[in-house]
Amino acid sequence: MFDTLQFDVTHALPFLPKNWLSSRLDGLTEARNLLEQGNGLGGEFTGWVKLPASYDQAELQRLLQTARIIRDQSEVLIVIGIGGSYLGARAMLELLTSPNYNLFYQKTPQVFFTGNTLSSDALTELLDYVRDKDFSVNVISKSGDTTESSIAFFLFRRLLEEKYGREGARDRIFATTDRESGTLRAMANQEGYATFSVPSSIGGRYSVLTAAGLLPLVVAGLDVQELLAGAAEAMADLRRPGQENPAWQYAAARNALYSAGKGIELLACYEPYLRSFGEWWKQLFGESEGKDGQGVFPASVEFTTDLHSMGQYIQEGVRDLFETVVRFTLPQSSCPLDPKPGDLSGLDFLRGKDLRFVNEQARIGTVLAHVAGGVPNLLLTVPERTPYWAGQLVYFFEYACGLSGYLLGVNPFNQPGVEAYKTNMFALLGKPGHEARRKALLNQNGL
Repeated sequence: MFDTLQFDVTHALPFLPKNWLSSRLDGLTEARNLLEQGNGLGGEFTGWVKLPASYDQAELQRLLQTARIIRDQSEVLIVIGIGGSYLGARAMLELLTSPNYNLFYQKTPQVFFTGNTLSSDALTELLDYVRDKDFSVNVISKSGDTTESSIAFFLFRRLLEEKYGREGARDRIFATTDRESGTLRAMANQEGYATFSVPSSIGGRYSVLTAAGLLPLVVAGLDVQELLAGAAEAMADLRRPGQENPAWQYAAARNALYSAGKGIELLACYEPYLRSFGEWWKQLFGESEGKDGQGVFPASVEFTTDLHSMGQYIQEGVRDLFETVVRFTLPQSSCPLDPKPGDLSGLDFLRGKDLRFVNEQARIGTVLAHVAGGVPNLLLTVPERTPYWAGQLVYFFEYACGLSGYLLGVNPFNQPGVEAYKTNMFALLGKPGHEARRKALLNQNGL
């Protein structure tokens, strides 16, 4: 019935009550209806639910045209954004090409992500790198007021104007922002930058399938139409109710494990291509669930690499965690191992084996060891690292996250806690309007 990704709870069943799914069907039905109707907590931010099947085709064509312009005029694309304004694009770029994209993909511009740090060393390094290169900027911010991104945009815009003049810089700046309001929208209108919009009904961490995520991917030569097609297929399947729905199963299993005291979820994969995807996934679930004193803490590991650093803790540390493993069944390449008899490598036992076979045995062996050590394992199987299946993977986690938040009883679409550090930072920096807060902080902390 369901033709999307395959979810397997087998290696978590010893840790789950028999009614882990059946007892949550009513809650999942309600959560599903809230997502579909957009009338739950934060329902005004559920525009992503139906987005894959209703994407503006005129905008998609404009994205393709803009990407051609950027490729023709630039050696480098600087993507400026933080949180949901860059994590999705970076996750998809590395998943579908390589974490070493900038080294190995020479036919398309290099893509660097910045605006996600206040490190002067990191920003200066990238500014120096592009100083003698032709580059363009894609600045992504719904408001335009985020400090990290605003500072980076200021610095790279200044460099563009120094290199190309104000008119030339205008043709190299592409803004992805709110359709009508905000500092970046006002600046783009005034300066005449080419713009793309993130629908007001879609929050940053759910925006990977909007222009915020798609423009950098098109510049890198990726087939975003296939990405959207995969997401649309997942949407058609996962919106159907029932206990066979893999998103329902995943949401129910993690909720049941959380109720049983498993408060940490490790997203694991045996491919380094998923490294940045783990960062996107952590924001998705961390910001969606971590509120009102609740929520599973999301972390990510890369196996087998992290088995040599975190493996000891996972195996024998505090028994408050579970793993969700993403497995790709069809690697894009083979690497046969054929040591000759007596080879000093000591790998005679692998003669005739392929490295992908070795990797799979490592996965199976790790699952068996961790389960025996008290760590439940959930498995999500993806056929290939292609745009189509990447679209399915993104939508699966987005939809399951929405279900999980409502199942937990929180608003999955706000992030009130994110503003706390910003308010303090603005006050300490002396930003107008924060004088009272600055005075209170200085007095309370002896600064």
